[in-house]
Amino acid sequence: MNILVTGATGFVGSRVMEHLSSNNKVTLIAAIRKNKTFFQHDIKTITLDDLGPNNLWGSLLNNVDVVIHAAARVHIMKDSASDPLLEFRRVNVEGTLNLARQAAKAGVERFVFISSIKVNGESTPLNKPFTENHRPSPVGPYGVSKFETEEGLFHLAHETGMEVVCIRPVLVYGPGVTANFASMLKWLSKSIPLPFGAISNQRSLVALDNLASFICLCADREKAPKAANQVFLISDDEDVSTTQLLRKVGRAFDHHADSDIKARLMPVPVFLMSFVAKLLGKGAVANRLFGSLQVDSSKARDLLGWKPVTTMDEQLKKTVDAYLENEKTL
Repeated sequence: MNILVTGATGFVGSRVMEHLSSNNKVTLIAAIRKNKTFFQHDIKTITLDDLGPNNLWGSLLNNVDVVIHAAARVHIMKDSASDPLLEFRRVNVEGTLNLARQAAKAGVERFVFISSIKVNGESTPLNKPFTENHRPSPVGPYGVSKFETEEGLFHLAHETGMEVVCIRPVLVYGPGVTANFASMLKWLSKSIPLPFGAISNQRSLVALDNLASFICLCADREKAPKAANQVFLISDDEDVSTTQLLRKVGRAFDHHADSDIKARLMPVPVFLMSFVAKLLGKGAVANRLFGSLQVDSSKARDLLGWKPVTTMDEQLKKTVDAYLENEKTL
């Protein structure tokens, strides 16, 4: 089976490549961004300066059976684009559909698209998780672009017969994680008292290894024929509050042989922190810290027989190990 992976050196794509490279029945082709590190394995690569709608994929798609499209313009907290939605649409919608149209024409049998839970929305009521049957309610340019891409892909699948699988992960964590999760690791590593000891929300997360294993399953048409033309919400199936997550990360630091870091959490009332955050113009940050966002990933288990390959504690330990190792080299 020949598989083309876009975003192959990214946070998710690189782990997918590791999973697939151990399968001697798979031949990999990697589409990567310019100036990124090349793979040690004997893998055919192509460098892309841009992910927009004018790329000509040409012979790269010859004999490809499956495309895993992990490349995207990602969610940016402080977007400098004059029109963020226009830029998200150019890359995430038009660029993806351009690749998918050429893939269908070249005879690609399945197109696996890494979407986002932001297609469903930003939050859920406590213990009322999103399912695949919920009506999409994307918020913000990134979520809108992912939803529009999904719609375009399923329309293309209907027209051409190429199978489409859309995967909507929640927050992904693992070795090399960036953005807000990396900031959390940084603050915890300083052992500074944090006012997050009394948060009773519930949030779903997905370990990088769990997500990669599910993507690889969806790419296998023999093992997962029922994945064709389906949407999946994917998580560890182990929801935690922000306080519980911080304590778990703190224990991962505490168990590290070279670390004397402790998680110091003070039980400051959530209503007080929310009030201060809104005064400081950080309402969106407060919503992520104190609000709930849960998903029901039972469809992945029931329809495809998928099970998580690692626990949250195991993945957090790997994440902390990688973080501390990186700190040593700086």
